[in-house]
Amino acid sequence: MALPSHPIDLVATAAGGRYDGEPITQQQHALQAAALADAEDAPDPLVIAALLHDVGHLLVPDAGSASLAGRDLRHEAMGARWLARRFGPAVSEPVRLHVAAKRHLARDPEYAAALSEESTRTLGLQGGPFTDAEDAAFLATPFAADAVRLRRWDDLAKDPDAAVPPVEAYRARVDRWLR
Repeated sequence: MALPSHPIDLVATAAGGRYDGEPITQQQHALQAAALADAEDAPDPLVIAALLHDVGHLLVPDAGSASLAGRDLRHEAMGARWLARRFGPAVSEPVRLHVAAKRHLARDPEYAAALSEESTRTLGLQGGPFTDAEDAAFLATPFAADAVRLRRWDDLAKDPDAAVPPVEAYRARVDRWLR
């Protein structure tokens, strides 16, 4: 089955499956992350990045079961490549860096302890908390601060009862930023 080419259609049609290890669907997770970004008055590219940060999971059949099988498919890199063909770096780079942001934040034991069971499992698959040198390199990377903001929304966007705008509420904004 061919995937939709428009990012909104991908979220609307391909994101109905469960978010591996979490009590929500990929679509609910995407919409909650975008709504959290909107609630903080994030700029449009960062709201779009929040909406599409896990698009890499949607590009691969059966990606949802990879972490449970102990595999890291590097969804952040795959998603960022897909997004970079459609948007500028203000959208694709926070997506590319959102796993690195988790590794950065996980250096704080309180942050790490608050991660969901699934996020804890994937943190291990993704290399665990950064070393001092890795952390310094991450923090010097353009869009690192945006990736940290995105990561915090990602962590919070797992509420099965959250009321958020529908996918179509983001179509015009996404269209304005598409290349």
